[in-house]
Amino acid sequence: MAIAEPLQFDDTTDIEHIQALRAGREKLLGQIRKVIIGQQKVIDSILIALFCRGHTVMDGVPGLGKTLLVRTIAEILDLTFNRIQFTPDLMPSDIVGTEIIEEDASTGQRKFKFVRGPVFSNIILADEINRTPPKTQAALLQAMEERQVTVSGKTYDLPPPFFVMATQNPIEQEGTYPLPEAQLDRFMFMIRIDYPRPDEEATIVKATTTDRKIELERVLSAAEIMNIQKVVRKIPVSDALVEYAVRLVSSTRPQVDGAPEFVKQWVRWGAGPRASQFLILGAKARAVVRGQYSVAISDVQAVAPEVLRHRIVTNFHAESEGITTDEIIKKLLEAVKV
Repeated sequence: MAIAEPLQFDDTTDIEHIQALRAGREKLLGQIRKVIIGQQKVIDSILIALFCRGHTVMDGVPGLGKTLLVRTIAEILDLTFNRIQFTPDLMPSDIVGTEIIEEDASTGQRKFKFVRGPVFSNIILADEINRTPPKTQAALLQAMEERQVTVSGKTYDLPPPFFVMATQNPIEQEGTYPLPEAQLDRFMFMIRIDYPRPDEEATIVKATTTDRKIELERVLSAAEIMNIQKVVRKIPVSDALVEYAVRLVSSTRPQVDGAPEFVKQWVRWGAGPRASQFLILGAKARAVVRGQYSVAISDVQAVAPEVLRHRIVTNFHAESEGITTDEIIKKLLEAVKV
């Protein structure tokens, strides 16, 4: 069921961008499948977040190819890529950069020179972000929000497009610094990565235990991605679809009148207004990625788990009964009527 308004783009160039993305989507996925086996929903979610100018946090055990996936997408999209391994001794200057004293050989004068850190890249993989102290986490989160860093009173813009993908290890929690809910809320999506199916794992083993060199083709440039990001925000949605997204988010709040009984029973704190914004943006980007010109209710429902799962805080009753946020979201999608 689609709820959309007529197209109201500024010119035919916007429509051409959508048509070009529709034509290039299969080519894009074909290049990714040369390296990554399976994980189709994960790939789609990453592309949707990228085209929304949003950031993602991935939750998955080690060895599932998170770094390889991000590196492959960066190469296919012709973007620069840096991986930052977060450790307990990592300092903010190790991420954003620092100033050093440099001497001019001709004049002998000394001056400060800013040496840029690894955050100055299009795609950043913040590996195990919960293993570094809050001060270092805050330095990255500030760059994510403002897309610029300030060092010694000077502001430096980060290269657009700027996309951060953070990972967390759900197994080992000793010596970690879990991200507070307020900081998790800055991430558009939380993506769960599961183990591959047996047939997919067999294909992975065959592909990675031979001497095979894979050549990847560039599909989209940085300029084309930025154009798509602009087009995503131009896609119109009806008031009815916005109202549905707002009702879905407000139903996660146990303090709100009319919230489902299971929410009042299991949820301690619900999602904020940023979730409603990301639901609509994510639905728009999903439609664009699929080459559609209108946004459907199914687009909102498809991105709801990634948008809501890290914004719903369960209480003791849910934890004691083994109820997860994904189960609550599934019941919400059934309870909130279109």
